[in-house]
Amino acid sequence: MQTDLLAPMITLVLWTFVMCAWLYATRIPAIRRLNVPLDGSRPREEFNARLPPEVRWKADNYNHLLEQPVLFYAVVTALCLVGAWGDLNVILAWIYVVLRIVHSLVQALVNIIMLRFAIFITATIVLLILAIRAALAIF
Repeated sequence: MQTDLLAPMITLVLWTFVMCAWLYATRIPAIRRLNVPLDGSRPREEFNARLPPEVRWKADNYNHLLEQPVLFYAVVTALCLVGAWGDLNVILAWIYVVLRIVHSLVQALVNIIMLRFAIFITATIVLLILAIRAALAIF
């Protein structure tokens, strides 16, 4: 059923909002505690350098959730439009979402680069398989 394939997509959208809330729940108190000036004429790097890394990690992850997952949303939408919402596509979509959530938690909490990279590459491969399956369904 089409909604089975849409559920992982909406889950990732909602997770992105969770990361947005977490970003501001940590960033605003850090800005206040450290008296970081909010000066739009200064380079963003200068602002970020004043924040502790564990605060920046949440913002970095939020930005990452607005990058590659856009392809996931397009692929899932395409699969739904052509009626290719079979079990394997649903399973792959859920695997991608779980990997992205795990990636978020690793980046936001411990930021172990090689672990993050392994999760990212695995998610990318899953997304590539979904994209190929969408292409086969369309062409």
